Amino acid sequence: MSSIVTSSVVDGIATVLIDAPPVNAASQAVRAGLKRAFTELRDRSDFEAVVLACAGRTFMAGADIGEFDTGIAEPGYHEVFRLIEDCPKPVIAALHGTVLGAGTEMAISCHYRIADKGTKIGLPELSLGIIPGAGGTQRMPRLIGLEASIDLVLSGKPLLATKAAEIGLVDEIASGDVNAAALTYARTLVAEGAKPRRTRNLPVKDAGRAGELIAARQAQVAKTMKNRNSPVKLLEAMAAAASLPFDQGLKVEQDISDQLVDAVEARALRHLFFADREVRKIPGITKDIKARPIRKVGIVGAGTMGGGIAMCFANIGVPVTIIDVSDENLQRGLGVIRKNYEHSVSRGSLTGEQLEGRMGLLSTSTDYASLSDADLAIEAVFEKMELKKNIFQKLDAVLPQGAILGTNTSTLDIDEIAAATKRPADVIGLHFFSPANVMPLLEIVQGAKTSMDVLLTALDMAKLIKKTGVVSKVCYGFIGNRMMDPYAREAERMILEGATPEQTDGAMEEWGMAMGIHSVFDMAGIEVGTNCRLANPDMVPNDPSYYRCSDVLVENGRLGQKVGKGFYLYDPATRKRSPDPEALALLRGEAKRLGIPQRNPGKQEIQDRCLYAMINEGAKLLEEGIALRASDIDVVYTAGYGFPRYRGGPMFYADTIGLKAIRDRILELKEILDPQYWTPAPLLEKLALEGRTFAEWDASNNG
Repeated sequence: MSSIVTSSVVDGIATVLIDAPPVNAASQAVRAGLKRAFTELRDRSDFEAVVLACAGRTFMAGADIGEFDTGIAEPGYHEVFRLIEDCPKPVIAALHGTVLGAGTEMAISCHYRIADKGTKIGLPELSLGIIPGAGGTQRMPRLIGLEASIDLVLSGKPLLATKAAEIGLVDEIASGDVNAAALTYARTLVAEGAKPRRTRNLPVKDAGRAGELIAARQAQVAKTMKNRNSPVKLLEAMAAAASLPFDQGLKVEQDISDQLVDAVEARALRHLFFADREVRKIPGITKDIKARPIRKVGIVGAGTMGGGIAMCFANIGVPVTIIDVSDENLQRGLGVIRKNYEHSVSRGSLTGEQLEGRMGLLSTSTDYASLSDADLAIEAVFEKMELKKNIFQKLDAVLPQGAILGTNTSTLDIDEIAAATKRPADVIGLHFFSPANVMPLLEIVQGAKTSMDVLLTALDMAKLIKKTGVVSKVCYGFIGNRMMDPYAREAERMILEGATPEQTDGAMEEWGMAMGIHSVFDMAGIEVGTNCRLANPDMVPNDPSYYRCSDVLVENGRLGQKVGKGFYLYDPATRKRSPDPEALALLRGEAKRLGIPQRNPGKQEIQDRCLYAMINEGAKLLEEGIALRASDIDVVYTAGYGFPRYRGGPMFYADTIGLKAIRDRILELKEILDPQYWTPAPLLEKLALEGRTFAEWDASNNG
């Protein structure tokens, strides 16, 4: 018997135990072990029930994701789960930790389920562009009904054991050790004469409503999960559960699964699954390097960004001291933080006691000396170099030896900031995204002199505060904003060429971006970009049309949502945007003044120019070593810039289009647009002509 799956019989109860750390994933070895165990049990008569349990911190937490690319080795999921379901004696699943995907499908192949009260049970397959393909779409509706099953899979969110028990997914909630409770439950079932209760034989209780349920969810999916195929196909598979015998429904599920697993959507989402794990692999961070402790944090700046960053640390129990120039600013900042926490309490995601506990971790001061025992200080003030350098000199004077100095700058030269201190090795960029307490991305900017233990500490810190930390080297805008610059530049230029803000935003939102760039500018404040360009005139190209839309709107007091008008008009009550003829007239007048030809670009041209300009810049970042991997760029864009995960990020998307097709389109645009922008990056040119991809470049450069 494999040591990964063991079986034993004690006092008439068999136990099959999976021990495959860290998460007992349903690998080929686990499936083979389960097949051996249940095949042997089938031929034995010295037991009356079986407990199926997992060692360690969790029950089976999913499949072996790597097998989706290599192919599922024998024995397959269906064979193994059918063998469990066919067991002639009752099989009880002992659930704890996170029971996800294949783990849930295995649990519902068992006849009974008992769960620790903290267990979370879910089917998150849509997050990988696939459906529950190991019987989940057919067994789950028979267990909890079609409506509850569809909602469980569409949300992707796991259910707590107590809720799972309410809807019939779990039979018992354990008190104490779940494996011991499962043995007791098994003996109770045996004493009651319980027989195997095979999920596949249960009726779908709301099958009569299948038509209306499926139609309602199809409308929901079309609105909230546009451009995606897996949710549409999920509903087909679920409909089969309601209308077909189990084995026929299983065949429908299998056919759909086979279609989806190799489709672009699933490949894109698997790519990001692995890319998220690659970002921590940094050359120079060896096993002997140790992270520094972060026991107390200082934040300079009590504004929106500083407050959001402070919340990130208070949320994990780390005390924070917030510094600002006045008590008035500090009290205002604390008020905003409290309001944010109160919103969480009203939603039920936080208790009143937790709110007070987190607020109690926040202290304020106007004196930098109060940071004399901080392990980390993060500056979060306006994007003005002299201001930041002055703050870093003050921090350098008071912070203890070994403390880390972080800057939240989104564009400025971190090496110049570090040079204002006597400890440049301790300086690092920590670029949070607004709102900092919500957005998952953290760009970690490694300066020329940043030490490796400081870099490792930043990566560990990101994980602790539940952020995805991606390392960038120093350049204007780092990875994210530098690539966003050409995207937005083209969107603005196309307005001057005759498109409207709603056409450019609409084309990109239809393609899948969470928000069009003009709406983003309106939300952030259009003057932010204008001020940044004024502060960095050397970064502005020789092009009178460059960001003129934004600058003209700012010159006319149209700063965006906060004043009710920018590229759009905003309803003061709902903040809903609507087209604004006055803004359009201003922009049309500017186009005429500049003598810009009216091309009136259509949807395809808008999408090509915005996306291909971004991809071309990404290739330059790779050549320059600013980004370590193309997949790191994809993580930045899907975690921080509203790029649709189902397209895999800009560099993965480029690979799906084909780099030669993109290079050829850039050359076409070069003939009719400004050639300073429309020249293929050398790396893009090279890979395109060699017929290679960014993924292949990653493999050869970071293998």
